[in-house]
Amino acid sequence: MRHPSLTLLAASLLLASGVACAADTTIPSAAVKTAEQLRDKAMHDDTGYRIVTSLTEIGPRLAGSPADQRGVDWAVAEFKALGFDKVYTEPVTYPKWVRRSEHGAIVSPFPQRLVLTALGYSPGTPKGGLTAQIVRFEGLDALKAANPAAIKGKIVFVDYRMHRYKDGHDYGVGSPIRVEGPVIAQAKGAAGYLLRTVGTDPHSRTPNTGVTGFRDQTKTIPAAAVSNPDADQLERALATGKPVTVRLDLDCGIEGQYTGANVIGEITGAKHPDQVVAIGGHLDSWDPGTGAIDDGAGVAIAMAAGKLIHDLPQRPDRTIRVIAFANEEMGLWGGRAYAEKHAGDVRKFQLGTESDFGAGQVWRMSASVKPEARGAIEQIAKVLSPIGVAYDAKRPGGGGSDLSQMHGKGMAALSLTQDGTNYFDWHHTAADTLDKIDPKDMAQNVAVYAAFSYMAAQADGDFGSAPGAFANDGAGD
Repeated sequence: MRHPSLTLLAASLLLASGVACAADTTIPSAAVKTAEQLRDKAMHDDTGYRIVTSLTEIGPRLAGSPADQRGVDWAVAEFKALGFDKVYTEPVTYPKWVRRSEHGAIVSPFPQRLVLTALGYSPGTPKGGLTAQIVRFEGLDALKAANPAAIKGKIVFVDYRMHRYKDGHDYGVGSPIRVEGPVIAQAKGAAGYLLRTVGTDPHSRTPNTGVTGFRDQTKTIPAAAVSNPDADQLERALATGKPVTVRLDLDCGIEGQYTGANVIGEITGAKHPDQVVAIGGHLDSWDPGTGAIDDGAGVAIAMAAGKLIHDLPQRPDRTIRVIAFANEEMGLWGGRAYAEKHAGDVRKFQLGTESDFGAGQVWRMSASVKPEARGAIEQIAKVLSPIGVAYDAKRPGGGGSDLSQMHGKGMAALSLTQDGTNYFDWHHTAADTLDKIDPKDMAQNVAVYAAFSYMAAQADGDFGSAPGAFANDGAGD
């Protein structure tokens, strides 16, 4: 048995030396009970589905397009209609990229139309198009290792085929091919860039668009993605052993700067209004579809979760802040602007995460929090377990796409992984439409976000947010 007087003496010495014993963060039993009620109510509530239905009626919301402002106006009005206590915007400025038309074809050895889509920040082709021989690479490493002499003046074609996985991890291979590949090809003297679509539908001729890594507009080349069937056709043409010539005709490019906005709604905390639980999604979308799964769903999930907490008899202890981010698709512009503006207040961020992986059911939770808050995370996990969410204590939490930027500043964060088995069939394509969302799955997402947000808001103690707090945890989404 430890001697009481020695224990008190040790504690006194620690306090005298300026070292305090960190108290564990816990969630009161009353808050757990309320969170369970929120969860159960949300599972039978259609608020989230009704919100995303309304948002998709605006149509595609390409950043900087006329629909971008309509989306901002919609979000302000929707937050107010849902009863949020405070609704405001914060400006976000970025390059305005426009898409007007896009065409492609195999010229030889046998003429064939190619179904393709221009990639973000791609310049247009010269008048009359760009016609050149293609040179094929199996992946990014092969392109990096290639002799520039084999590339100069040609159209690089990177032919990596993505596969379906529940957690969508093959995007970690496909996305760099789309983002980094054009930059590498340009530096090696290529005239243009094609890639097999960063998507998993093997049959549909709906190529997945997306952003490139072009930032210096003096160093760009026309870049596009071809659908899987069209990439197969290119493979067959190359298999003949004859030179394959392709024509690209892209009318697109940057037209100056545009100032959009992050739109923010708050449910004000009753005890600690300056401390926030941050959730959200991004308001913009690519232009072929209507942005239902990417990311109308995320905006709707967060708004609906906030609405359910708003409707409780008493306000939460801390503020629930829902953020509809601007221009995530072209490079996390809204998330980066938000993090730069609010980095000095990172300690006031209790916990945060963003929904940006469709509307499939959440099946896994992970967290980046201080050790003393792991017990509170386990309490959250216990509430979410009955609706199919497993807690992986070994994985870090990244905070989602835009809120990853606040996590990088030191915000404690969750990752709430949705079932993305079919997500990349539709991601960034004309097939990103409302019919891809199951209302029951949407309700489960809202239940997860409402329950965790409320529990975090009611916690006794914090989750460890502080400048640079999670710099070495390797978090990612």
